Amino acid sequence: MSDANGNGANGPNGVNPEKDLSAENLPGRRGQDGEEIRVQRGMFGANNGGDTSGYGGLVRSIRLPGPASRPYGGWFDEVADELEGALEEQDLLPENAIEKTVVDRGELTFHIEREHLVRVARTLRDDPALRFELCTGVSGVHYPNDKGRELHAVYHLRSITHNRLIRLEVSAPDSDPHIPSLFSVYPTNDWHERETYDFYGIVFDGHPALTRIMMPDDWQGHPQRKDYPLGGIPVEYKGAQIPAPDQRRSYS
Repeated sequence: MSDANGNGANGPNGVNPEKDLSAENLPGRRGQDGEEIRVQRGMFGANNGGDTSGYGGLVRSIRLPGPASRPYGGWFDEVADELEGALEEQDLLPENAIEKTVVDRGELTFHIEREHLVRVARTLRDDPALRFELCTGVSGVHYPNDKGRELHAVYHLRSITHNRLIRLEVSAPDSDPHIPSLFSVYPTNDWHERETYDFYGIVFDGHPALTRIMMPDDWQGHPQRKDYPLGGIPVEYKGAQIPAPDQRRSYS
C-alpha cells in the first residue's frame, strides 16, 4: 500500500521509521574472530583414510562464535543493560559473571561463569525489566577439542511478559564436570538436567535427585558424548550376520 506521495506502508522509500539504519547503530556481528577449537579435514572429520565422501582434501576451521560488540541491535542492548545494572546493584561486577556476550544468527547468548549461574538466572527471572519467567530446558554439548571447557550446558529462557528469548551458556572441563543446578530457580529443569547428566555426564550440583532418566542406572558412560564408542547389537538378516556398528569399518 502507498499513499498519495508514493510512500510505502513502512514510511518513505519503504523503510520502517522505527528502525535507525545509521552506520553507527548497526548491530554487532561475529566477524572472523571466533575461537578456533579444531581444524576439520574431509567432509565429516574422519581420518586414517576413512572418509568415503570424496571430499578428503577439504580443510575447514571449526570456530565458536566470538563476543559481539556494542550495539547489539534491537532489544538486545536493553536486556544486556538491565542485566548488568541489576548485577551491579547486588555488588557483583558484570564482567566477573558474564564471560562474553554473543550475538549470532539473530540470537542473544550470555556466557556465564558457572559459580554465578544461579544468581544470574534468578536476576533474569525476578527483575521487573527482564522477567524471564520460563526456562524451556537445558541442552548439553560436548566439544572434545575445547580444552578446559569440553562440556557446555545451554539454557533457553523465555520472557512471557516481554515476549523475548535468550540463552545462557555455561562450560565445565571434563576433569571437573560440575555446574550448579537451576532447579531452585526453574523447577521445570528437573528432568532436563537429569537427561543432560544421563547423556553428557554433566553433574548439576544441588539437583534434588540427579539420576539417569533414559539409560539404565548401571549404564557405563554417557552416550551423546563425542568420545563415546559406537554401540549396537549384531543383526541377522536372511541368514547373513550383520555386525554391530562398533564392529564394522572404522571411520575415525
